Amino acid sequence: MTFLLDRNYTAVTEFILLGLTDNPVLRVILFIIILCIYLVTLSGNLSTILLIRISPQLHHPMYFFLSHLAFADIGISSSVTPKMLANFLVDRNTITYLRCGIQLGSSTLFGSTDCLILAVMAYDRFMAICSPLLYSTKMSTRVCVQLVIGAYMGGLLHASSYTYSFFSFLFCGPNIINHFFCDFPPLVELSCSDDSVCIVLTTISAGTVVVITVCVIGVSYIYILITILKMPSTEGRQKAFSTCTSHLTAVTLFYGTITFIYVMPKSSYSTDQNKLVSVFYMVVIPMLNPLIYSLRNNEIKGALKRHLGRNIFS
Repeated sequence: MTFLLDRNYTAVTEFILLGLTDNPVLRVILFIIILCIYLVTLSGNLSTILLIRISPQLHHPMYFFLSHLAFADIGISSSVTPKMLANFLVDRNTITYLRCGIQLGSSTLFGSTDCLILAVMAYDRFMAICSPLLYSTKMSTRVCVQLVIGAYMGGLLHASSYTYSFFSFLFCGPNIINHFFCDFPPLVELSCSDDSVCIVLTTISAGTVVVITVCVIGVSYIYILITILKMPSTEGRQKAFSTCTSHLTAVTLFYGTITFIYVMPKSSYSTDQNKLVSVFYMVVIPMLNPLIYSLRNNEIKGALKRHLGRNIFS
């Protein structure tokens, strides 16, 4: 076992992903369904980014943040879906050691960035509803850019802790991952080195992201609720609340899913349930977000109608 002393050594050059199922008929069905979801995800989020870019009436902080949420959603889905689709078509689902580390890092990067941008969007709604007179000053272009850069930097730091931990692990035994992508918990189970420091590092990193974002979102919406309840007119309250419903829906879906995956004790659910929820988090939610924001936002629907009408009649 002297090779374990060399931290650069790894006996495992590739991992086997068990995927979602080994039933050949079900694999074909899932391939078609997930391919359709991925195409809708790409088209929906890219359309959102393009529409916000070319529509002057959408050049506001809320839509600026929404465009970056759409970009992060594309990143989350693209980090796992293409490989998962390819694995549906082959008998042996393998991924190289390097690609596994890259997949882990990219999925963590865009997942945590998505989380941080949702918190930034909650802060934006807080400023718009609770301090409308100061909104244009407090949420200037410079501030918005700084908040987005901060979200990406926070995501990068968080992903770095997971990537560093992965490449610090020694894999010298089984190489079968009971998942459809390189998630951190099953990789920890395969490692044959002392993982305690890396586990503490990633736990602190994940805990910091979750605590900061939950606090920002929670405090923002407490103040928003108080402000809305103080509004004298019912119409004003409805209008203020309508600007938050899409964001609240996205937050509920996102945090409800990651709570099930990473917070609930493992004894309360099976591995197959974990896989299904992970599919919802990594594949389905990125498709739903542009639908949630477009279907419940009159400005986005109006901009889309104007550009579609212009293209049809030009």
